[in-house]
Amino acid sequence: MTHTLCPWLWRPKLNASAQALTVVHYQFVIILGVVFSQNKKAMHIYFCGSIRGGRQDVGIYQKIVRKLQTYGEVLTEHVSHSDLSERGEDGVQVEKFIHDRDVEWLQMCDVVIAEVTQPSLGVGYELGRARDMHKKILCLFRPSSGKSLSAMIRGADDGSLFQVRDYKEDEVEGLLDEYFKGHSKV
Repeated sequence: MTHTLCPWLWRPKLNASAQALTVVHYQFVIILGVVFSQNKKAMHIYFCGSIRGGRQDVGIYQKIVRKLQTYGEVLTEHVSHSDLSERGEDGVQVEKFIHDRDVEWLQMCDVVIAEVTQPSLGVGYELGRARDMHKKILCLFRPSSGKSLSAMIRGADDGSLFQVRDYKEDEVEGLLDEYFKGHSKV
């Protein structure tokens, strides 16, 4: 026999009143935990970087994600994992899963940070969706790469909600500090 609210709480050796007290105690702890987690809500950050478009910037992604983690929860930190190949995540029906999961994360995030030096259809799609959701967006581009940034990205810069910043690799942490200054919760 299990308890309907918390199946792992059922203890057949306890008498009925002790069981009820245990359940009430754990319900209180769970409710208290929810209240505290709602009061200490961390900023949710969605990081975009190329996966299937090329993984040559993964070292920079790692540096960016480590810095972003000082500002909140990075929902997509897996993008910075060096063991993630250009094939991305593998599995049955994985494309649908990735799309739906990532769109859900975009909906729940407070800000989108995208490293856009390596061209990526996925990153462009994420940025378009985020813009339609009226999310704050910061795109980071390294001109020293010799690549040209898409006019659709650079041209979207409105100086406020959608920003594009050129940077050198050794400047990225300072640039992020500047961006997040005054943004305890975007």
